[in-house]
Amino acid sequence: MSRQAILLGLLLAAFVVAPAFAGPYLLSVMVVVMYFAYVGQAWNIMMGFAGQLSLGHTIYVGLGAYTAAALFVHFGIPAIFGLFAAAAVAVAAGSIIGALGFRFGVKGVYFALLTIAFAEFTRILFEHFTALGGTGGLFLPVGSRDSFDLIHLRGHPLMFYYLILAMCVGIFLLCRKLLNSRLGYTWLAVREDQDAAAALGINVFRAKLTAVMLSAGLTALGGVFFAFYYNNLFPNQAFGMNRSIEIILAPIVGGLGTLFGPILGALILTPLGEGITAATEAMGFKAAGIKQLCYGLSLLAIVKFLPEGVWPWLRLRLGLGDGEEGE
Repeated sequence: MSRQAILLGLLLAAFVVAPAFAGPYLLSVMVVVMYFAYVGQAWNIMMGFAGQLSLGHTIYVGLGAYTAAALFVHFGIPAIFGLFAAAAVAVAAGSIIGALGFRFGVKGVYFALLTIAFAEFTRILFEHFTALGGTGGLFLPVGSRDSFDLIHLRGHPLMFYYLILAMCVGIFLLCRKLLNSRLGYTWLAVREDQDAAAALGINVFRAKLTAVMLSAGLTALGGVFFAFYYNNLFPNQAFGMNRSIEIILAPIVGGLGTLFGPILGALILTPLGEGITAATEAMGFKAAGIKQLCYGLSLLAIVKFLPEGVWPWLRLRLGLGDGEEGE
């Protein structure tokens, strides 16, 4: 067993037993850490593995959240079934965005602007969609907090914690499998040089579109978790640009294109933001935007001193070596 596997095993064990030593507030912070680790890993598939920059990724969070929540509120369909519809809607949206962008040769920052445009258009659309609450919000009925109902995603915060932990483990293993597959090597070739990849006979359009659709579907599952954990949805909250920025920060800080980077980035940023907010409130004042300021300063520090992210640097300091691609 490699040293990296031992480290990951110890980290997983720590997360499994952590709730026994955590109060309600700390448990909620840990849930948020796991949530951003999950959606960060989903975004990492598209950008870190395939090299396609999306700055409007919150569109898939919002579509997944609203689809499953609407099915539950209006038709009584349990979340366990609604998540399939949520993933399908997000995959369809991702295929449209990707097909439009890639078919017309939209690349780099222009593709990123296209994703922002779609996210903003969707936000405005949902603000006027009164059947889903519009600007007044869509509220889910709150079930008993003493139950553990996975079918309807109603119950104790501990259930949500272990659910998002399982989702993080699942997407980590999936991404590891993908990176060592033919598709993963295809993404690597496309990420490094699209023209060279095309010259070698790789279907660049299909490879990029597959990355977008897979990333969109997995991100939508995070949106379903978001909706049923918080029990309310607002267009500005679900589709807002600030949410997209929060999604991409963890993998960038932790290490873009690596498996452990989104996890480490979420472990750094979320407690930092919560800690700064709690500290300022304890001192008797509320500084609007202090969390975003801390995130911005952290990102500047990473870009300046650790451009590849924290995990590649830490991996070498721990004597884990260079490892495989994406480790």
